[in-house]
Amino acid sequence: MTLAARALIWIKVKPAVSDQPWPQKGNLWVMIALNDRQAGSQDGAEREAVEVMRRAHIAELALCDRLEEIADSLPNGLDRRKCILAARALGPTMAKIHRFEEQRIFPYFCQRLGHSVESGKTIERLRNEHLEDEGYAAELRDALRFAARQGEADSPETLGFMLRGYFGAVRRHVAFERDHVMALLAPAG
Repeated sequence: MTLAARALIWIKVKPAVSDQPWPQKGNLWVMIALNDRQAGSQDGAEREAVEVMRRAHIAELALCDRLEEIADSLPNGLDRRKCILAARALGPTMAKIHRFEEQRIFPYFCQRLGHSVESGKTIERLRNEHLEDEGYAAELRDALRFAARQGEADSPETLGFMLRGYFGAVRRHVAFERDHVMALLAPAG
């Protein structure tokens, strides 16, 4: 079975938000994209992937909201638990969503645009943003863990700047994907 035939992603994080892009199973969250045989057709698999991605966008934006709450609480109201939960979600959640996107959503997007030069440039841009976001998320994860261990941020201004820079970039990325990629794959109406 090829990687594109079935995407199973396990995430060992129990986010605060209940409408995750994957069904709940205890403390594990599973994102399942049905393969073509299970969905019944290419269109069914595409619709399923688009729906999973919509829920993933909701999860990403919920994480951004939690990061914004942490940034707003600085310098005096740092909640250690929120920092730990956000740090845990930053790594696997974002990386797994990005892999799902790259393996399932981007091929449909390119196919819809006839594998044009423009679609290739768009996909290249989004993949580069994924890499940047994941690298920045790793730094932010370390900073949040440090702040949680210490009970306060070493430099509240720096942590606030890091948080705002990250969630601002992710929100712009999600907005672009919704406006351009998802709108093409699942037009409203």
